[in-house]
Amino acid sequence: MTQRIPRLGVLGSGKGSNFRALAEAYRSGTLGCEPVIVLSDVESAGILNLAESFGVHAHFVAPGPFRTKMTPQSEAGLVQLLQEAQVDFIALAGFMRVIKEPLLQAFPGRILNIHPSLLPAFRGLEAWRQALESGVPETGCTVHLVDAGVDTGKILGQSRVPLLPGDTAESLHARIQVAEHELYPKMVREFAEHLRLSAE
Repeated sequence: MTQRIPRLGVLGSGKGSNFRALAEAYRSGTLGCEPVIVLSDVESAGILNLAESFGVHAHFVAPGPFRTKMTPQSEAGLVQLLQEAQVDFIALAGFMRVIKEPLLQAFPGRILNIHPSLLPAFRGLEAWRQALESGVPETGCTVHLVDAGVDTGKILGQSRVPLLPGDTAESLHARIQVAEHELYPKMVREFAEHLRLSAE
């Protein structure tokens, strides 16, 4: 394989703050890969406009009638767009659908996610609220590989965030996001470097 910078696809459903962290790291020369396409299951998602502001191709893919997953046809549409963009690996950035076989088969071991807890604790939705209600002294965020389970894949890196007296779900979530925006670019860079070494 000829040496080239790995190409990154990003999937997101919301405002795109983690995509912004990745795009800014790329712009500063510290990401180790190039974000080339952003896909969303929400037509009005802020991440699509954000991608365009960074000069990254952005597309909405209609998810179908299910609330927590895409139809196989819709997910196959994601795969087609990612393959046409010659993506080497994928970063989920607030993508609120469970990944199924079309994507897992097309990019085995090459889909990263960031989750707002210290996995394996507090899988699933609103993990910061789960942590707050449980009374643990600390939580944080985790970058992991995506597999067929929900937040069950191999852990690549974590960052710890203490719970403070008087924390609300909102204040805790905001501090976790600060940690996410530092951890995710670092882990994406390390994974991109792994891909480059594997290609040599």
